[in-house]
Amino acid sequence: MPDARADVLTLCDALFPGGHDVRTEGLLVWGSGHSANGPVAVIGTRDHAAIGVDLAYALAGRVLQVVREHPGRPILMLVDTQGQQLSRRDELLGNGGYLAHLAKCFEVARLRGHLLLSLVYGEAVSGGFLALGMIADRTYALADAQIRVMALPAMARITQIPIEELQALCRSSAIFGPGVDNYARLGAVEAVWPQGALAEGLTQALSVPAGPDPRAALGRERGGRTLAHDVVQAVLTAA
Repeated sequence: MPDARADVLTLCDALFPGGHDVRTEGLLVWGSGHSANGPVAVIGTRDHAAIGVDLAYALAGRVLQVVREHPGRPILMLVDTQGQQLSRRDELLGNGGYLAHLAKCFEVARLRGHLLLSLVYGEAVSGGFLALGMIADRTYALADAQIRVMALPAMARITQIPIEELQALCRSSAIFGPGVDNYARLGAVEAVWPQGALAEGLTQALSVPAGPDPRAALGRERGGRTLAHDVVQAVLTAA
């Protein structure tokens, strides 16, 4: 079985040919790298981590440490999570609140001038992806990453729709389909970075300043979400 720790550090070698000090502590990934645009803080997970209260708290602490010690430094989230930890202990301790706290810490960083980027290099599932990944100003992915809200067999059980019908819907609508290509059509993934050009992809992403959330507009342009942008604009105009 491949060493997931080696995989994420090899990824950082490709992202930061100028060097990095990224390390792992259990399922937590953190450190910094030297890009062509300057230093970048790195915070993330590895080995398909399930994010429970302990990991969410540790991630939040690293975010606040960057805000405190490196004002304005861009933050790159490295995403490999199977979603929230499904355990009695974590649910009783209020795991949803810990994930919300993590998202709020990223928002504090954004409000204090930190550009937030995320790169899905492994799995990105459900609530774990929302708090660590989708919270970014822009989300990127590797072509072989796995992104989904719910697996189709589970969706079939929940909705009572035969899996064959769901598979047919996936072929015509990106909203139902898992995978990087579908999330790119939805606008949730800004771009897919080729394995041989990760440093270049990061350099380009860092050169684009944060701005209004582009996902609804991208989804309309790419044909994945045809109505979201217009609905948002109608609501804003009415307000």
